[in-house]
Amino acid sequence: MRSFKKIVKPAVIAAVFLVALLVLDFALYPCTFMRNDIHAVTTREYEDIILGTSHGKINIDPETLGSVTERSAHNLCVGGEYPIDSYYMTKLILEKQNPSRIIYEIDPGYIVTEKEEGNNYLLFYHEFPLSLSKLEYFAASMLKTNFRTLLFPWYEYSLSYEIPRIGETISQKWNQSYEADNFKTSTQEYHDNGFVERYPVDASSFVKSQPKLYYEGAVQEENMEYLRKLIALCKEKNIEFVAVTTPMPRETLADYEANYRAAWTYFGNFFIEQDVPYLNFNNQYYDTFSHELSCYTDYDGHMNGDSAREYSVVLGKLLNQVHEAVKGEEK
Repeated sequence: MRSFKKIVKPAVIAAVFLVALLVLDFALYPCTFMRNDIHAVTTREYEDIILGTSHGKINIDPETLGSVTERSAHNLCVGGEYPIDSYYMTKLILEKQNPSRIIYEIDPGYIVTEKEEGNNYLLFYHEFPLSLSKLEYFAASMLKTNFRTLLFPWYEYSLSYEIPRIGETISQKWNQSYEADNFKTSTQEYHDNGFVERYPVDASSFVKSQPKLYYEGAVQEENMEYLRKLIALCKEKNIEFVAVTTPMPRETLADYEANYRAAWTYFGNFFIEQDVPYLNFNNQYYDTFSHELSCYTDYDGHMNGDSAREYSVVLGKLLNQVHEAVKGEEK
């Protein structure tokens, strides 16, 4: 009996602690648009899934793209999304649906840097429903984080901001609300298809900042390993894979010309080696879309909404050409 009590007491304490953590997570971890995006791709079917970084999130509108390609699409890009995240999100999607194409937006900065500690690790993983891919993602990624990230996932967010929003957060989660209007701000708005539309900004107000640049020898092998795994997974599942680098302002390209030229060469060779199409709008397809500052909201290459829709038309037409070429090769 005594030995039984010795076991029960710690078990009860652990259970109470776990419940407390779950309650705090429910109340304090904010509803992000990634919550909406993961919900969308695990409850609805899409022919095209767009993966990548903030350039893809802001520059590619699935609705406009679909009007050209005549295919349904959802944008799963977001700032802080590394190849490891894209890989496990694709594995999750394949547990729920069977997309026929992955459009992968690639940015040099995400190849030469490591994934940062903090809520970047949780942004995707936290929203995964219980699944085999979530368990694999946990083993591959979350075990690298410190205990606070695992036990207190809300700690990276400002409590001074989140505590006044507890009622709203609980309501959205309890009622399973996924309203796009919850993410509308004075500078941008989120759409149900995953596209974030930036409002126009006067180019004279742009401030230059140091982008993450490609350097020879700086490539992080884990990033390329997971990109190879993603491409291999798509080939295994007979999913068309197309890599894209979205346009950037000509001023930015000129400021770091040597770095970008080296990056385009590296990516070009890599995708030839992987035998997948690569649409680089700063190199081979430079003339297909404007690089004027008026099309963007910063020097980094994030477009305003109208420009993003115009660019999505151009991208859609090229994707159609690539698709026809792929079909021709298969015959």
